[in-house]
Amino acid sequence: MRTYYWYVTAYLKKHGKIVFLSILLGIVLFMIATPFFLRRLSAKPTKYIGMVGDYSLTSLPINIQRQLSLGLTNLAADGAAVPSLAERWIVEDNGKSYRFVLRQNLTWQDGRPFKSSDVSYRFEGVEVVTTPNDVVFKLPDAYAPFPVVVSQPLIRTESQRYWWFFVRPQLIGLGEYRLLDYKLNGQRLTQLTLESNRERLIYRFYLTEDDAVLGFKHGQVDLLPDLGTSYDLQNWPNVSITPQLHTERYLAIFFNNASPLFPKNVRQALAYAMTKPDASTRAIGPINPNSWAYFDGGKTYDYDLDKAQERLLAEPPTQPLNIELTTTTVFQPEAEQIKQEWEHLGQLAVKSCQNSKDIKEKALCANMLITVNLRLNNYPDTTNFQVLLIGQESPPDPDQYSSWHSDQSTNFTAYKNTRIDSLLEKGRQTIDQSERKAIYQEFQQFMLEDVPAIFIRYLESYEIRRK
Repeated sequence: MRTYYWYVTAYLKKHGKIVFLSILLGIVLFMIATPFFLRRLSAKPTKYIGMVGDYSLTSLPINIQRQLSLGLTNLAADGAAVPSLAERWIVEDNGKSYRFVLRQNLTWQDGRPFKSSDVSYRFEGVEVVTTPNDVVFKLPDAYAPFPVVVSQPLIRTESQRYWWFFVRPQLIGLGEYRLLDYKLNGQRLTQLTLESNRERLIYRFYLTEDDAVLGFKHGQVDLLPDLGTSYDLQNWPNVSITPQLHTERYLAIFFNNASPLFPKNVRQALAYAMTKPDASTRAIGPINPNSWAYFDGGKTYDYDLDKAQERLLAEPPTQPLNIELTTTTVFQPEAEQIKQEWEHLGQLAVKSCQNSKDIKEKALCANMLITVNLRLNNYPDTTNFQVLLIGQESPPDPDQYSSWHSDQSTNFTAYKNTRIDSLLEKGRQTIDQSERKAIYQEFQQFMLEDVPAIFIRYLESYEIRRK
């Protein structure tokens, strides 16, 4: 035994530092590798999903936020708010105060009880008062869409230790899926892993659709849920492509209504001169047709060259109709068709004007010759345009105040109409839904009559999935 002791002692004297460092390195590798392999030994099915966009941990896509957590309310298919973390709410003080009564026995994903003080919404000018069972928001003015606003999922951020020595933010929610892991490039999110009791979802993020499609081709992801086109994947083996119509997204021509080039009669003439898609994809106005406030009526401006000429001749333009149409490459084919149709209208209108006995100033006829110049830009400037062909998204609530009220900086079309302003103000201050519906249906009728924009179609996306 003494002989072994001498051997061991002599060996440690000679190689002790190497042995110590080896043991320490082994412990560190064990601590790092164990969680890594445990995550991969899970028997749960795993889906690899590609997402397009520049996201960070604090600006996740809304669909991922809703997987992680819940809001005080949720949204029904028609955009109306329904109970979620709050079992009910009471509107007080003529719509200036909202009291949300919380469900009992709620817990965060880390087991911590959910309390009223955890409701972390912060709105400018809004006072928040909490009691053990409810949360009260005191608004400066009545605001009917407020229950929709608080459908935003509530997510806590805590410090998480990883690899035993490092600390990073961890998101904790109240939803079905919990955040398991994520990767960042600087502040930009590149990968995020969610897990529920039944599956694991690994999201990989790409800055462009082209990058996402390339990632799909290389096997990095098996599902691209929301692409603008199907690209060149139609003939790929074991790939299914499913088009999805989004009635909350629409394509429209937006006029710069501050320009003297586009009085009402010109806007109406240009609307009549365009061919429209069939009824299944046709967009009529800015409100989602599935909304409880949608108005199924009003002017549709079906293709009618006679009416188009009639509207143009009703008040001959005082300057040449040289129109710059700005759009993106995605909508270039439609822009080229619109260019042809508008220029064709101009040619017909010039002849009709010259033959008209009602128009005495024949010099004005030349102004009806429409010239359209296409301007392609991947990121159109909404502060500098004449006519803009782009897609927009309808908010869940029918409130259109930010888009069309004349006082709003977000009203990029510079549209001004006192009657529209009045309806929009009244609509967001009226609490009763049936009264709001009547207001917004009147709003839709007057907007369609005035044509500050030409609504064309609902937008499709494509889900590309590896079988």
